[in-house]
Amino acid sequence: MNIAVYSRDEGTLSNPRFVSMVETLSKGPFEFYRMKSGEDIRPGTDMIMSVGGDGTFLSASKRVGQTGIPVLGINLGRVGFLSEYSPEEVSEALSEGSYTLENGELLETSIHGDIIGTESSFWPYTLNEISVLRCGAAILGIDVSIDGNPLPTYWADGLLVSTSSGSTAYSLSVGGPICVPDSKVLIIAPIAPHNLNVRPLVVPDTTRISISMRSRDDKVTMSMDNRNLLLSASARIDVMVAQFSLKRVRLEKSSFIKALTTKLFWGEDIRNGGEQL
Repeated sequence: MNIAVYSRDEGTLSNPRFVSMVETLSKGPFEFYRMKSGEDIRPGTDMIMSVGGDGTFLSASKRVGQTGIPVLGINLGRVGFLSEYSPEEVSEALSEGSYTLENGELLETSIHGDIIGTESSFWPYTLNEISVLRCGAAILGIDVSIDGNPLPTYWADGLLVSTSSGSTAYSLSVGGPICVPDSKVLIIAPIAPHNLNVRPLVVPDTTRISISMRSRDDKVTMSMDNRNLLLSASARIDVMVAQFSLKRVRLEKSSFIKALTTKLFWGEDIRNGGEQL
Protein backbone atom coordinates (compact mmCIF):
# COMPACT_ATOMS: atom_id res chain seq x y z
CA MET A 1 0.00 0.00 0.00
CA ASN A 2 1.38 3.40 -1.03
CA ILE A 3 0.70 6.13 1.52
CA ALA A 4 1.40 9.85 1.04
CA VAL A 5 2.14 11.75 4.25
CA TYR A 6 0.98 15.36 4.59
CA SER A 7 1.65 17.79 7.43
CA ARG A 8 1.75 21.58 7.67
CA ASP A 9 4.47 21.35 10.34
CA GLU A 10 7.71 19.56 9.44
CA GLY A 11 8.47 19.08 13.13
CA THR A 12 5.34 17.00 13.55
CA LEU A 13 6.78 14.25 11.38
CA SER A 14 9.68 13.80 13.81
CA ASN A 15 7.29 13.07 16.68
CA PRO A 16 8.57 9.80 18.23
CA ARG A 17 5.11 8.22 18.22
CA PHE A 18 4.60 8.93 14.53
CA VAL A 19 8.13 7.78 13.65
CA SER A 20 7.54 4.53 15.55
CA MET A 21 4.26 3.96 13.66
CA VAL A 22 5.95 4.45 10.27
CA GLU A 23 8.81 2.12 11.22
CA THR A 24 6.37 -0.58 12.34
CA LEU A 25 4.16 -0.39 9.25
CA SER A 26 7.15 -0.18 6.89
CA LYS A 27 8.05 -3.72 7.94
CA GLY A 28 4.85 -4.84 6.22
CA PRO A 29 3.31 -4.01 2.83
CA PHE A 30 3.29 -0.23 3.43
CA GLU A 31 5.42 2.38 1.68
CA PHE A 32 5.43 6.04 2.70
CA TYR A 33 6.42 9.22 0.90
CA ARG A 34 6.15 12.92 1.73
CA MET A 35 3.76 15.25 -0.10
CA LYS A 36 3.27 19.00 0.16
CA SER A 37 0.84 19.75 -2.66
CA GLY A 38 -1.57 17.96 -4.94
CA GLU A 39 1.10 17.87 -7.65
CA ASP A 40 3.22 15.66 -5.38
CA ILE A 41 0.68 12.82 -5.31
CA ARG A 42 2.14 9.86 -7.14
CA PRO A 43 0.16 7.50 -9.39
CA GLY A 44 -0.96 4.42 -7.49
CA THR A 45 -1.30 6.22 -4.15
CA ASP A 46 -3.80 4.34 -1.98
CA MET A 47 -4.17 6.75 0.94
CA ILE A 48 -3.24 10.23 2.20
CA MET A 49 -2.14 10.35 5.84
CA SER A 50 -2.81 13.77 7.40
CA VAL A 51 -0.61 14.29 10.47
CA GLY A 52 -1.54 17.08 12.87
CA GLY A 53 -4.92 18.49 13.85
CA ASP A 54 -8.21 19.23 12.10
CA GLY A 55 -6.74 22.24 10.31
CA THR A 56 -4.13 19.98 8.73
CA PHE A 57 -6.88 17.55 7.66
CA LEU A 58 -8.79 20.39 5.97
CA SER A 59 -5.64 21.46 4.11
CA ALA A 60 -5.04 17.86 3.04
CA SER A 61 -8.61 17.53 1.75
CA LYS A 62 -8.06 20.53 -0.55
CA ARG A 63 -4.87 18.97 -1.93
CA VAL A 64 -6.63 15.66 -2.56
CA GLY A 65 -9.33 17.46 -4.55
CA GLN A 66 -11.30 15.20 -6.87
CA THR A 67 -8.75 12.37 -7.00
CA GLY A 68 -10.92 10.11 -4.83
CA ILE A 69 -7.94 9.10 -2.68
CA PRO A 70 -9.09 8.55 0.95
CA VAL A 71 -7.64 10.64 3.77
CA LEU A 72 -6.70 9.29 7.21
CA GLY A 73 -6.29 11.81 10.02
CA ILE A 74 -3.69 11.25 12.74
CA ASN A 75 -4.18 13.50 15.74
CA LEU A 76 -1.07 15.16 17.09
CA GLY A 77 -2.96 18.39 17.73
CA ARG A 78 -5.58 19.20 20.35
CA VAL A 79 -9.29 18.36 20.00
CA GLY A 80 -9.66 16.38 16.77
CA PHE A 81 -12.82 15.17 15.07
CA LEU A 82 -11.38 14.90 11.56
CA SER A 83 -7.91 13.94 12.75
CA GLU A 84 -9.09 11.81 15.63
CA TYR A 85 -6.77 8.79 15.72
CA SER A 86 -3.53 8.25 17.60
CA PRO A 87 -0.50 6.77 15.81
CA GLU A 88 -0.88 3.63 17.94
CA GLU A 89 -4.51 3.15 16.87
CA VAL A 90 -3.61 3.66 13.21
CA SER A 91 -0.70 1.22 13.35
CA GLU A 92 -2.93 -1.52 14.76
CA ALA A 93 -5.86 -0.87 12.42
CA LEU A 94 -3.81 -0.72 9.21
CA SER A 95 -1.89 -3.85 10.15
CA GLU A 96 -5.16 -5.72 10.69
CA GLY A 97 -7.02 -4.09 7.80
CA SER A 98 -9.75 -3.03 10.26
CA TYR A 99 -10.91 0.20 8.67
CA THR A 100 -13.64 1.42 6.35
CA LEU A 101 -14.14 4.35 3.99
CA GLU A 102 -16.71 7.06 4.72
CA ASN A 103 -17.94 9.54 2.12
CA GLY A 104 -17.88 13.06 3.54
CA GLU A 105 -20.11 15.57 1.78
CA LEU A 106 -18.49 18.75 0.49
CA LEU A 107 -20.07 22.14 -0.01
CA GLU A 108 -19.71 23.84 -3.38
CA THR A 109 -19.88 27.64 -3.26
CA SER A 110 -20.56 29.99 -6.17
CA ILE A 111 -19.84 33.70 -5.71
CA HIS A 112 -21.70 36.23 -7.86
CA GLY A 113 -19.87 39.51 -7.34
CA ASP A 114 -16.40 40.83 -6.66
CA ILE A 115 -13.75 38.84 -4.80
CA ILE A 116 -11.31 41.40 -3.39
CA GLY A 117 -7.58 40.73 -3.53
CA THR A 118 -7.72 36.95 -3.89
CA GLU A 119 -5.67 34.53 -5.93
CA SER A 120 -6.99 33.48 -9.31
CA SER A 121 -7.10 29.81 -8.23
CA PHE A 122 -10.29 30.06 -6.17
CA TRP A 123 -11.18 26.65 -4.70
CA PRO A 124 -14.98 26.47 -4.24
CA TYR A 125 -15.19 23.33 -2.07
CA THR A 126 -15.32 23.01 1.72
CA LEU A 127 -15.71 20.08 4.10
CA ASN A 128 -16.92 21.77 7.30
CA GLU A 129 -18.59 25.09 6.56
CA ILE A 130 -18.68 28.41 4.77
CA SER A 131 -19.43 31.61 6.67
CA VAL A 132 -19.90 35.33 6.03
CA LEU A 133 -18.84 37.86 8.66
CA ARG A 134 -18.98 41.62 9.04
CA CYS A 135 -15.73 43.52 8.47
CA GLY A 136 -16.59 46.73 10.28
CA ALA A 137 -18.51 47.72 13.39
CA ALA A 138 -21.94 47.76 11.76
CA ILE A 139 -24.24 44.75 12.08
CA LEU A 140 -24.98 42.69 8.97
CA GLY A 141 -28.39 42.12 7.50
CA ILE A 142 -28.30 38.66 5.90
CA ASP A 143 -30.99 37.49 3.52
CA VAL A 144 -31.18 33.75 2.97
CA SER A 145 -33.36 31.73 0.65
CA ILE A 146 -33.70 27.96 0.54
CA ASP A 147 -34.67 26.59 -2.86
CA GLY A 148 -35.91 30.07 -3.72
CA ASN A 149 -38.01 30.48 -0.56
CA PRO A 150 -36.85 33.51 1.49
CA LEU A 151 -36.26 33.28 5.24
CA PRO A 152 -36.71 36.24 7.58
CA THR A 153 -33.65 38.52 7.50
CA TYR A 154 -30.93 37.68 10.01
CA TRP A 155 -29.38 40.68 11.79
CA ALA A 156 -26.10 39.36 13.12
CA ASP A 157 -22.31 39.40 13.02
CA GLY A 158 -22.54 36.77 10.33
CA LEU A 159 -24.00 33.45 9.23
CA LEU A 160 -22.66 30.01 8.40
CA VAL A 161 -23.74 27.00 6.38
CA SER A 162 -22.33 23.74 7.68
CA THR A 163 -22.27 20.09 6.66
CA SER A 164 -23.04 17.39 9.21
CA SER A 165 -19.28 16.75 9.46
CA GLY A 166 -18.84 20.40 10.38
CA SER A 167 -21.48 20.32 13.13
CA THR A 168 -18.73 19.86 15.75
CA ALA A 169 -16.66 22.77 14.39
CA TYR A 170 -17.67 26.45 14.01
CA SER A 171 -21.37 25.54 13.97
CA LEU A 172 -21.08 24.03 17.45
CA SER A 173 -19.50 27.25 18.75
CA VAL A 174 -22.47 29.36 17.60
CA GLY A 175 -25.07 27.06 19.14
CA GLY A 176 -25.81 24.78 16.21
CA PRO A 177 -26.98 21.18 16.66
CA ILE A 178 -24.67 18.17 16.76
CA CYS A 179 -25.25 15.82 13.83
CA VAL A 180 -23.70 12.41 13.31
CA PRO A 181 -21.34 12.60 10.31
CA ASP A 182 -23.44 10.49 7.94
CA SER A 183 -26.58 12.64 8.41
CA LYS A 184 -27.72 13.98 5.04
CA VAL A 185 -28.39 17.53 6.25
CA LEU A 186 -27.04 21.07 6.13
CA ILE A 187 -27.10 23.54 9.02
CA ILE A 188 -27.86 27.26 8.64
CA ALA A 189 -26.82 29.14 11.78
CA PRO A 190 -26.53 32.87 12.56
CA ILE A 191 -23.40 34.15 14.31
CA ALA A 192 -24.16 36.41 17.32
CA PRO A 193 -27.67 37.29 16.08
CA HIS A 194 -29.46 40.45 17.23
CA ASN A 195 -32.82 38.70 16.82
CA LEU A 196 -34.47 37.10 19.84
CA ASN A 197 -36.58 34.79 17.71
CA VAL A 198 -34.15 33.12 15.29
CA ARG A 199 -32.59 29.70 15.70
CA PRO A 200 -30.24 27.48 13.69
CA LEU A 201 -32.10 25.70 10.91
CA VAL A 202 -31.50 22.15 9.64
CA VAL A 203 -32.39 21.49 5.99
CA PRO A 204 -31.99 18.49 3.64
CA ASP A 205 -28.65 18.21 1.85
CA THR A 206 -30.49 18.58 -1.47
CA THR A 207 -31.27 22.21 -0.62
CA ARG A 208 -29.80 25.07 -2.63
CA ILE A 209 -29.01 28.01 -0.34
CA SER A 210 -28.61 31.60 -1.53
CA ILE A 211 -27.11 34.33 0.68
CA SER A 212 -26.96 38.11 0.18
CA MET A 213 -25.97 40.85 2.60
CA ARG A 214 -27.04 44.33 3.66
CA SER A 215 -24.11 46.27 5.06
CA ARG A 216 -22.93 49.82 5.72
CA ASP A 217 -19.44 48.63 4.81
CA ASP A 218 -18.35 47.93 1.26
CA LYS A 219 -16.96 44.49 1.97
CA VAL A 220 -17.54 41.37 4.08
CA THR A 221 -15.29 38.49 5.14
CA MET A 222 -16.00 35.02 3.84
CA SER A 223 -14.50 31.98 5.54
CA MET A 224 -14.26 28.60 3.81
CA ASP A 225 -13.03 26.04 6.34
CA ASN A 226 -9.54 27.39 7.17
CA ARG A 227 -9.38 29.89 4.27
CA ASN A 228 -10.47 33.54 4.32
CA LEU A 229 -11.23 36.02 1.56
CA LEU A 230 -12.91 39.40 1.17
CA LEU A 231 -16.05 39.91 -0.89
CA SER A 232 -17.94 42.95 -2.03
CA ALA A 233 -20.89 43.44 0.31
CA SER A 234 -23.17 43.39 -2.75
CA ALA A 235 -22.08 39.85 -3.71
CA ARG A 236 -24.47 36.90 -3.72
CA ILE A 237 -23.36 33.49 -2.50
CA ASP A 238 -24.95 30.22 -3.62
CA VAL A 239 -24.21 27.07 -1.64
CA MET A 240 -25.09 23.47 -2.42
CA VAL A 241 -23.66 19.99 -1.88
CA ALA A 242 -20.90 19.18 -4.37
CA GLN A 243 -21.22 16.43 -6.94
CA PHE A 244 -18.26 14.55 -5.46
CA SER A 245 -17.32 13.68 -1.88
CA LEU A 246 -14.20 13.30 0.21
CA LYS A 247 -13.34 9.74 1.18
CA ARG A 248 -12.29 9.55 4.81
CA VAL A 249 -10.68 6.53 6.47
CA ARG A 250 -12.54 5.44 9.60
CA LEU A 251 -11.12 2.87 11.99
CA GLU A 252 -13.62 0.16 12.83
CA LYS A 253 -13.12 0.54 16.59
CA SER A 254 -13.86 4.28 16.51
CA SER A 255 -17.15 5.85 17.59
CA PHE A 256 -18.49 9.37 17.02
CA ILE A 257 -20.41 9.26 20.32
CA LYS A 258 -17.26 8.15 22.15
CA ALA A 259 -15.39 11.06 20.56
CA LEU A 260 -18.02 13.49 21.84
CA THR A 261 -17.78 12.20 25.40
CA THR A 262 -13.99 12.02 25.54
CA LYS A 263 -13.04 15.14 23.55
CA LEU A 264 -15.88 17.53 24.42
CA PHE A 265 -16.93 15.92 27.72
CA TRP A 266 -20.52 15.72 26.46
CA GLY A 267 -22.91 15.05 29.33
CA GLU A 268 -20.19 15.40 31.97
CA ASP A 269 -22.07 15.53 35.27
CA ILE A 270 -21.01 14.58 38.80
CA ARG A 271 -24.33 12.69 39.14
CA ASN A 272 -23.14 10.25 36.46
CA GLY A 273 -20.55 8.87 38.86
CA GLY A 274 -17.94 8.65 36.11
CA GLU A 275 -20.10 6.32 34.03
CA GLN A 276 -20.00 6.58 30.23
CA LEU A 277 -23.15 7.78 28.53
